[in-house]
Amino acid sequence: MDQKADKGFIAAYLKLPRKELKEKVLRAEEILKSCTLCPRKCKVDRTDGERGACKTGDRPIVSSYNPHFGEEAPLVGSRGSGTIFFTRCNLGCLFCQNWTISHLGEGSEISFDALADIMIVLQKDYSCHNINFVTPTHQVPMILRALDIAIDKGLNVPLVYNCGGYETPETLEILDGIIDIYMPDFKYADTGPAERYSKARDYPETAKAAIREMHKQVGDLVMNERGIALRGLLVRHLVLPEGLAGTEEVVRFLAEEISPNTYTNIMAQYYPCYKASEHPPLDRRITSDEYRKAVKAACNAGLKRLD
Repeated sequence: MDQKADKGFIAAYLKLPRKELKEKVLRAEEILKSCTLCPRKCKVDRTDGERGACKTGDRPIVSSYNPHFGEEAPLVGSRGSGTIFFTRCNLGCLFCQNWTISHLGEGSEISFDALADIMIVLQKDYSCHNINFVTPTHQVPMILRALDIAIDKGLNVPLVYNCGGYETPETLEILDGIIDIYMPDFKYADTGPAERYSKARDYPETAKAAIREMHKQVGDLVMNERGIALRGLLVRHLVLPEGLAGTEEVVRFLAEEISPNTYTNIMAQYYPCYKASEHPPLDRRITSDEYRKAVKAACNAGLKRLD
């Protein structure tokens, strides 16, 4: 570990006192006894075999890990983003591209030490620019416990919280001082599509509150001289057919209520997956015109950093 870490700080980025991290680990684990980690607030005792919407207990469940070169450029750089794909999800998106992981539970339960070792492998063996926790919300306590172990093994790269945007301010507050880069989706601006397609009627306002908290913690995206992300907020917005995602309101919110410098990826890669074929117009890809309108809306709203 570096000199600052030897004095009780975590690596070189956010300099959180080690004692405070350990306290946060305990706080997060206590929540599992009546789980309110995510907005669904199932209040089941995940430490005693009970399962809520995410169908997950109190141990890490991982689908896969690897250096990822398909993420946004500031995360990928030349050596890739060290992605860890966590099994299950707190959303119920019927068009999920990773539905075998999020809905069917593809993955394996592993130990905290094994999860810590995965982080170290991605950093040391693959030289990834960051550790990218994919779909982490329902496994926050497990991630923090493993992180505490990984730091002792020399973990010192930025940490990315790659989520669906369906978060509680309380869980995000625990992550304050730990997460360097927040990368949430902002999926919907309207309650109707959010309920129909992701079983989360409260998604729009919940995501807005979450993104406000994320930006409050880390600010706009900051990169080094090589364009590699070090800290900040990066928002993804997937354009859906016939404007179902409410793109105009999404980009207005980001530009006016977060920051015009919010690094935003207006994504064109929607394609029908899982049960989407049963729910027109989600049974088709978006048109080039629909995508152009989405990008134009983002520009007109005043967003200055579009991927």
